[in-house]
Amino acid sequence: MPRSLLAILLLFAAPAFANDGFGGLTATGLTFGQTAAVAMEQEDLFIGPDRIRVDYVFRNTSAQDVSGEVIFPLPPIPLQDLENEDWNLPEDRSRENLVNFTATVEGKPIPVAIDRLAVIEPENAWEQPAATRYDTPGKDVTARLAAYDLPLTIDLDTLHAKLNALPPTARAAMIAEGLAAEIDPSDPTQGLFPLWSIVLRYHWPQVFPAGTALHISHAYENHPSGGLFVWQQPPEGYSLDLQKQYCVDAGTSKAIMKAITYRDTDGTMQSIGTALYIAYVLRTANSWAGPIGHFRLTLDKGDVRNVISLCAQGVKKTGPTTFVVERTNYAPDRDLDILIVSPPQR
Repeated sequence: MPRSLLAILLLFAAPAFANDGFGGLTATGLTFGQTAAVAMEQEDLFIGPDRIRVDYVFRNTSAQDVSGEVIFPLPPIPLQDLENEDWNLPEDRSRENLVNFTATVEGKPIPVAIDRLAVIEPENAWEQPAATRYDTPGKDVTARLAAYDLPLTIDLDTLHAKLNALPPTARAAMIAEGLAAEIDPSDPTQGLFPLWSIVLRYHWPQVFPAGTALHISHAYENHPSGGLFVWQQPPEGYSLDLQKQYCVDAGTSKAIMKAITYRDTDGTMQSIGTALYIAYVLRTANSWAGPIGHFRLTLDKGDVRNVISLCAQGVKKTGPTTFVVERTNYAPDRDLDILIVSPPQR
């Protein structure tokens, strides 16, 4: 997200009541299939508007080395949605490492492989729990795109050029396979738009030595969804849905109203701001052995004028923009949903 928080918010701003707004990426933790031998002793998670970083301490509690692939998956990026909506993605969408993901083991940078898959998501994909959506994102059509010499890119200009260069027989075949649809069925010269999603998976092989603690860290850009934000005090209608999802209590509701209310140039009072909706998948931690020994979450709301809300007990303010939540023997039963509301830039 933001090079400058408000600048990016306003650049992609759109009403939060409808389907307008800008889309973004959900964030997730590291997965390792399922293991009964390697425990996550510590997780120190930092989430800010534009950056996420995590420091882990894993311990192999067995008498044997454990080897496997450590994976960090991004959620599917629906290309059809990119056609129709603004998305909070890097300006250079052609770059291979889309979110500038980096990882270290025992403080030393390690090479990270990046897989790209093309999938056709089920119609109810957004109704699935996020963790499930990563495990089974849809039908893999990577090989079919390769057969048409189509790149696994989210750069729509590049992709459209390739689609438009296909011969009519190939276009017809893609439509028949459910890979693409005509932009205008009454005018085939308008070309096709893609119906697949792109999945990026960062991963590397890892050995967890027997009976030993191992420090692993990773960091990457945060690109959450958001848009224009309207609030009512007391909450009504759509505000009630947000209140439930982000556990907005009475004090936070008043703070939101205060932050976004201003007098317009014509003298009328307005209550319109901007918001980020940050989602982080915590339940991937349950793929490791047992609960997280010690979990520490640090939140940064980005600006002292911003208001933050999430469903968590024991949130402690530690600085002008930072908050901390700590747990011991923590087995997450829900993922994080974080609301950051910003006043309008006037």
